This record gives sequence, C-alpha cells and structure tokens, in this order.
Amino acid sequence: MPVDQAISAPAMRPFVRWAGGKSRLLPKLLPYFPETITNYHEPFVGGGSVFLAVRPRITGHAHLSDLNTHLVNAWVVMRDHQGDLVERLKWYEASDSKDFYYEVRAAQPEDAVDQAARFFYLNATSWNHLWRENSKTGAMNTPWGNRQFKPFTDETLALIRQALTETTIQEQDFRDALSGVQRGDFVYLDPPYLPIFTNPDEAEPTSKFNKYTAKVFNGADLKDLAALCRELTDKGAWWVLSNRDTSGVRDLFDSGEIVTFTTHRPLSAQATREVEARKSPEAIIVGRPQ
Repeated sequence: MPVDQAISAPAMRPFVRWAGGKSRLLPKLLPYFPETITNYHEPFVGGGSVFLAVRPRITGHAHLSDLNTHLVNAWVVMRDHQGDLVERLKWYEASDSKDFYYEVRAAQPEDAVDQAARFFYLNATSWNHLWRENSKTGAMNTPWGNRQFKPFTDETLALIRQALTETTIQEQDFRDALSGVQRGDFVYLDPPYLPIFTNPDEAEPTSKFNKYTAKVFNGADLKDLAALCRELTDKGAWWVLSNRDTSGVRDLFDSGEIVTFTTHRPLSAQATREVEARKSPEAIIVGRPQ
C-alpha cells in the first residue's frame, strides 16, 4: 500500500501535548495498520495521537503504557475520575498566572487527582507544552510558556471517556508491556529518537531533547526493542515502529519492511541550542505476522 495514501484526520485530537507526538505523521502511518485490530498494544503511548486515531478499528482491548509516572496517572484519572478532575481544573483556570505557574511547578501533591490536575495545567501552559524532567530529582523544570490555561470542553471529556473504555493503562517498561502480546495482536511502537551527533567528539547532539522521564532511553534500550520485535513476529503479532531514518535503525530492525520518507518539523518546537534540520528523515518499520 503506498505510503502517501490519503487518510482523513481523526475526529479526536490528543488531550495531552507530548514531545514526539505523531499527529502530523498519521497519514503516513495509518496505511500500514490493520483495518481491524483485535487487541492493541502501545508501550510508548505519550499523548496517544495514534491510539486515538485507530480507536474505531479496535474490537478488543487496548493496552497502553509509558514510563512517565505523571503522564500515566493523568491518563488513568482522565478515564476513571473525570468529575473530580474537572472541579480541580476550574480552580487552575481561575488562578492562572505566571507566578501561579511556578508555584504549581514547585508543588508535589500526593492525591492522584490533584497530581493529574497539576500535570494537565503545567502541560497546557509550559513553554512549547514541553514536559521535561530533571535527571537527578525527576522534577518538572520547563519554564512558563506565556499562554492562557483552558480546561477541557464537555464534548472533549465525553469523547475521551468513550475512547478509554476497554483499556488497561499502566506505568510499565516496554519489555514488560510486550511480554503480554499474543498471536493476532497489533503493536504500535514509538520509542524516543536517539540523539544524533555530527561527529564522535561533539558535546551536544543535533537532535531535540529526549528526556521524557528522568531515565533517558538509550542505544541499549533500542537494541532490546529490536530483539523483542523479532520475537513479536515469531509469535504471529503485527507491529509497526516509528523512528528516525538512520543506518543504525535500519540495521537493528532489518527483520521488518522499512519505508522511508522526509517530514518537516517546525523549528519553533526546538530549543535554541537543540535545533535539528527542518527536513527530518523518518522511517516506518512494519513487521507482519508470518
């Protein structure tokens, strides 16, 4: 199936802005997904743009996971405690200001709903909607983004509630998440892109930040993921992986069908010292069941 096949945009947009989101790439990705999905697995769910786009295709159960504690809790609270969450978000809307942002960023609430409300507020009002964590303490440290906080509409909340029926949402390493995949299941994988260095002696990578959690995804993790993808194929599962098109990625995932293309990433989404090329080489790797 051609990679440039037109796919209509999903009716529902992600309710979390997350670095590395795939909303712009959905027309490229979705032609390589099954038209009907029984059980769906996504162990790097992030903002969930892909899951929300394919939700109408899923007839069984969706297994969503990520390693970011705050992100996973926000998904769970959005599914299970919308009423309490909405009340908290009204307070954030009424209190919104630059000084308030930094007060909230420094706070550490213990209640799960309070944690989720704080997460949604900071995600919506931080610079570039970027959730960045200190590698030593895990504290969110993104500066204020100078934008007004707007809570979710009733329509959005209803759509989210419907989309999250028949879902399991867990804070989980991808290795554990993939252990439960069965024959006939479908898996979408969007691991963090590894930094690219223009030469081995360079101190700073050319790619944008990849600290989604205090633990950074590295080359050893990508090798483990490639090995697990071969196991998925042996099990009879269908998987699709998104990543940067590099020789290293091609070598690791040579068991799948590799489709390459170039996409444009807006420079405004990059920090001044972390700018990468406007044209970004991308790869879609497809592992079909045997």
